[in-house]
Amino acid sequence: MAEVGTGTGVSGLWLLRGMSADGVLTSVDLEAEHQRHAREVFLAAGIPSQRFRLIAGSALDVMPRLTDAGYDLVFVDGDKAEYGEYLEQALRLVRPGGVIVFDNALWHDRVADPAQRDAETQAVRDLLEQVRVDEDLRAALLPVGDGLLAAQRLA
Repeated sequence: MAEVGTGTGVSGLWLLRGMSADGVLTSVDLEAEHQRHAREVFLAAGIPSQRFRLIAGSALDVMPRLTDAGYDLVFVDGDKAEYGEYLEQALRLVRPGGVIVFDNALWHDRVADPAQRDAETQAVRDLLEQVRVDEDLRAALLPVGDGLLAAQRLA
């Protein structure tokens, strides 16, 4: 699995707990401090260090270096303004049958409000439209929390 936005390691920990025992999480974050904290969280939870790879840097710089069709799941919780570009990379990274998940797909209820026209809200709207029209994706928008967009790559 691959993750954009390590944060404090909470999502990564859940992903690791849901994987098979030999699964590996690759997590990318701009903030080295986030990754240091996530490493501590993973190790404290008993996750062996060989089950995760933390890469500090811009996701759009790192993702092109990851293996094509090498992932079953790509989870994105990064810069909303870059969601469209993350989708392009995630489509390359996830194998057919794999799933791409975007957090904050309702963006604080701003996506459904046409009066909201800020760049981040529009980027999330654009992502939803990109996924909707892509015939190689089967998608579901889940209204849980701040919204999760899950899209399965069909081909």
